[in-house]
Amino acid sequence: MAREFRLRPSPNADEATSESGYSLDRRRFMRYSFNSAAGVITMASLGSIGFASLLMGTKDDGGGNNSISYWVPKGQEATVWYGSKHLDTMKKSDFEGQSQTSTTKMAGAQGVWGGMPVTVVYVPHEENKNSPISSGLPRFQFKDGVDQTGAIIGFGGEMEEDPKWSTLKIHDNIVIIMSRCTHLCCIPGWQLVANDFTADNWLPGGLDSGGNKLFCICHSSRFDPTTIEKNTNINKSTGAAFNYFGIKRTGGPAPVGIPLIPFSVNNDVLEVIDFEAEGVVEILDWYTYCN
Repeated sequence: MAREFRLRPSPNADEATSESGYSLDRRRFMRYSFNSAAGVITMASLGSIGFASLLMGTKDDGGGNNSISYWVPKGQEATVWYGSKHLDTMKKSDFEGQSQTSTTKMAGAQGVWGGMPVTVVYVPHEENKNSPISSGLPRFQFKDGVDQTGAIIGFGGEMEEDPKWSTLKIHDNIVIIMSRCTHLCCIPGWQLVANDFTADNWLPGGLDSGGNKLFCICHSSRFDPTTIEKNTNINKSTGAAFNYFGIKRTGGPAPVGIPLIPFSVNNDVLEVIDFEAEGVVEILDWYTYCN
């Protein structure tokens, strides 16, 4: 099913974002994301003009050059809580406020960062992490990631234990996720459709039956944003493999889960970190699986 996206141009359509901060400008994003047959399929389903007009580098609105903006698909303005915030800068306080309207105290939104679509999910981790694990009390869980043969790649908790990945540690009750499905690079959404996969409930264990999933409307892949694992993927163009930390794939044709994006909160504004300054430039390779 094709989805049509708002054709509102970026306010900075003629400006490239900072290369030094590894925010991808339009040219680099197109090279990373649309060189494959999967990219062509995605472009056709979204409409090249609408997609390109949206996926531009964003400038800060009280934060730095890596700030994240809300992204509202056309037709969803009245149905998603951030419907009036299209291209506004994302703030932690927005998610904290919205979480109070949910029975699970979770909230999520679609966004765009430096030319790449992202999903931001707020989970009451700090509030629930020391209580017994039970349904309706969401928190981030760390699991073993397995490839398509069933072989264990690694444990998601390594990102909490290894100083090298300190930028990925869970903080502020938020995770930011690359919003390209690992199946054919379509864009999964956070509660953009009403079905069991996006219900307002939470079950432990990263099961497909639990609610609050990222759901890809194109081919029904599902991902659990509260279950973190270590896994492996490949660059579809070069065949180069890489390990990454990301959320768990729970169902559908996607082979693996989706990578996390490290971020900070600067004066309430959500910002992706400077990969070079933090010494984790290889994280940028995690987002090349759509090449």
